[in-house]
Amino acid sequence: MVAGMLWKLLIRSQPCRLCSFRKMLSAPKYRPFLACFTYTNDHQSNKENKRTVEKLYKFSVDIRKIRRLKGWVLFEDETYVEEIANVLQQLGANETAVASILERCPEAIVCSPTAVNTQRELWQLVCKNEQELVKLIEQFPESFFTVTDQETQKLNIQFFQELGLKNVVISRFLTTASNIFHNPIEKNKQMISILQESYLNLGGSEANVKVWLLKLLSQNPFILLNSSAAIKETLEFLQEQGFTNFDILQLLSKLKGFLFHLCPRSIQNSISFSKSVFKCTDHDLKQLVLKCPAILYYSVPVLEERIQGLLKEGTSIAQIKETPMVLELTPQIVQYRIKKLNSLGYRIKDGHLVNLSGTKREFEANFGKIQAKKGRPLFNPVAPLNIEE
Repeated sequence: MVAGMLWKLLIRSQPCRLCSFRKMLSAPKYRPFLACFTYTNDHQSNKENKRTVEKLYKFSVDIRKIRRLKGWVLFEDETYVEEIANVLQQLGANETAVASILERCPEAIVCSPTAVNTQRELWQLVCKNEQELVKLIEQFPESFFTVTDQETQKLNIQFFQELGLKNVVISRFLTTASNIFHNPIEKNKQMISILQESYLNLGGSEANVKVWLLKLLSQNPFILLNSSAAIKETLEFLQEQGFTNFDILQLLSKLKGFLFHLCPRSIQNSISFSKSVFKCTDHDLKQLVLKCPAILYYSVPVLEERIQGLLKEGTSIAQIKETPMVLELTPQIVQYRIKKLNSLGYRIKDGHLVNLSGTKREFEANFGKIQAKKGRPLFNPVAPLNIEE
């Protein structure tokens, strides 16, 4: 995101921000529509709402899926099956799309049609047309039907537009990072101001600050869920570790702002573990981190697992230290790539790990070059011969 005795001595009492952030992302989504309906637990008759079931059948919805996933909606006294289906149809959704949306997000039928229409207007602020909007709803129905804080959502959409973010980016935020739209507008504005100030304080230029900020937000909108105190604490800690302002700017760019989701404790743990494993000085470790910022991001157990996985495949600590980027790969990916390289007679333990690292595309390109070189004949029969007369 590592076992040495050094890192255990550095554990502090406060919870790690990275752990909290990961829990937040992995936590089940809260039930939408709390502002739209009153959920009743008093099902004395223990019978489903017959009218609701019949209307869902009318729209070819698989009731079994709803019963299995979120059967509680079928017991609600007040539902809006036809109204919600009509809204979707007016946007251009066909019968199959409507059924699919209601099956995957049955809570939609207990949401006020007025609130859904307001949500449609909000999302249309960033969608080119209704066809694009329908496609987004099909892909992310729960995000669309989370219709609370609509005035706050609207203010945030307008703020991001004024900031210079493209509508296509904002629409991606709506579907995959919807929490940031429920932030009070003042909170988001404050965080943007803190990020700009931090960039300039680290030596970034006034001319590039907007481009840097928009790129950072595009890559990691969750950075807006941080606190200003957390950002300042992380920056100060990195400076105390000997990283220059230029170094920190590099780390921010390479880690896409996820650096701010780390707390000093987790960074210190990873640093101490890496120093112990690689037997390096503070200066050497800093160079390792700049080559592979993931050393800071991944927890000690993850780093340990990946190093052990590489060692089991026959690599050495010295090789890993020379090419630390391989730590970005999971043990499963390492095994797969080594197996492919071995099929060409390439022995990892006898060479460099550069051919092992990189993205999938980069690896396949390197593999292709090795494969071509392996199959190339030593003597080219069609090449002209230089014969001295």
